[in-house]
Amino acid sequence: MIDFPITLHFFGYDVLLHPIMESFGIFLAMRYYYFLKRRSTEKMSLTVSLAVIIGATGGALLGSKLIGNLEDPFTLFNQQFNLKEFWSSNTIVGGLAFGLIGVELAKKMVKHKESTGDLIVFPLILAMIIGRIGCFLTGVYEETYGLPTNSIFGMYLGDDYKRHPVALYEIVFLIFLWFILKKIKKKNTYPSGFVFQMFMLSYFIFRFLLDFIKPKVNLIFNLGTIQIVSLFVIIYYIYKIRNSLNSNFKTQITY
Repeated sequence: MIDFPITLHFFGYDVLLHPIMESFGIFLAMRYYYFLKRRSTEKMSLTVSLAVIIGATGGALLGSKLIGNLEDPFTLFNQQFNLKEFWSSNTIVGGLAFGLIGVELAKKMVKHKESTGDLIVFPLILAMIIGRIGCFLTGVYEETYGLPTNSIFGMYLGDDYKRHPVALYEIVFLIFLWFILKKIKKKNTYPSGFVFQMFMLSYFIFRFLLDFIKPKVNLIFNLGTIQIVSLFVIIYYIYKIRNSLNSNFKTQITY
């Protein structure tokens, strides 16, 4: 039986494994991204590359904090502002959604119309998988655990209840999604950006459903903040994918 949370002992201090795993995941993902970028035939100018990186980083940082704190808006707005608590509240949903906004704004500023997302998909999935391993090893000591359950999947995560190990569910989903998107990419019949669009649509549908078995503050129609954000992103990508496929089909007919 695992004794949650898992910590490492450094110089007399116990350090949670989660932030170490997150940092390791980001490091590996960046190395993987640069490896793919060197092999890619799609080249971007230095100006466009910098704009995309700045837009993605700035948007993701803002979004992860903002949506992370808005998961419980009643607590956020009914207490004195605490910078440490605000900074420690994060969610990948906010990071992805606002990172997308940041990239799109940056591309408009440098007048770049081509898709830039496909190359980052698999490094991003890798980072998310490693990060979720850290989430699982933290148990109930971070907001990444599920509701109590009597199902065969229930696990003790650090308290007296068997809970849905939602971090493990997400890891399994991401591994499955990796193989599906690899098959799509190998076909090479879809327009540029399609793999990233499918990743975003699939992941946000998954997160919308997953949050029904996670503790949350219900805001509208028994939906939490993450689910509401997910719905907006799902609608956006259904529209994007439909337009992308229609445009690709018309191009093939023309040729």
